[in-house]
Amino acid sequence: MKKVIVIGSGGSGKSTFSRELGAITGLPVVHLDALFWKPNWTATPKDEWAEVVRREIEKPEWIMDGNFGGTREMRMRAADTIIMLDLPRWLCMYRVLKRWIAFRNKTRPDMAEGCNEKIDWEFAMWVWNYQTRSRRRAFEQLDSQKDKNIVILRSRREVAEFLERMRLEHR
Repeated sequence: MKKVIVIGSGGSGKSTFSRELGAITGLPVVHLDALFWKPNWTATPKDEWAEVVRREIEKPEWIMDGNFGGTREMRMRAADTIIMLDLPRWLCMYRVLKRWIAFRNKTRPDMAEGCNEKIDWEFAMWVWNYQTRSRRRAFEQLDSQKDKNIVILRSRREVAEFLERMRLEHR
């Protein structure tokens, strides 16, 4: 396991999971949100974004968290391991609200500087509808990655057990 992508709904815990997995394995962690967003939530232009991701996936080792459907296929092809955090919608919504309270008026560690934590209707609806919209597309893309190590974690317990197995393997 040298090139890992972590995908899942907003609030599924991708960044926290990636940080923990990085601490266990020693692999560098790349938070795509921190690369994509510029101060005041300004998005990186599409063509520039593809080049940023291309440069990152050419590196020899990484754990890369984030969805960004437009570059997910490229990241899947480059990865040897794909981890899908397929947690319940209610848990993801709860975590988004908890994160907003914890980081309100601050920039969280996995986000670009100048992007203070916010929650808006569009993002809340994306998280709520992830199960019926974005999730299906992610699983369709996973189905085409037959030669990859694919891990699907569906509960907090499964996440904790996976990380514990990694700890034991990397002692």
